[in-house]
Amino acid sequence: MKYYKAKVKVITQDDKGRQKKNVEEYLVNAVSVTDAETKVHEEFKNDSVEFEVTSVLETRIIKVIS
Repeated sequence: MKYYKAKVKVITQDDKGRQKKNVEEYLVNAVSVTDAETKVHEEFKNDSVEFEVTSVLETRIIKVIS
């Protein structure tokens, strides 16, 4: 498996009802770009926010040490 950086545009509403757009980045452990995008969609499917995966790029990260 490889690590991919997924950029996701998230659209939320502020206290005054205006739309606020944020771009968030996620590190995804997946076997392919398609798999990484699918995992992001699975992560967001139960949230009540609008989102769009704008890019998924393979990273050079080989291991996450925690």
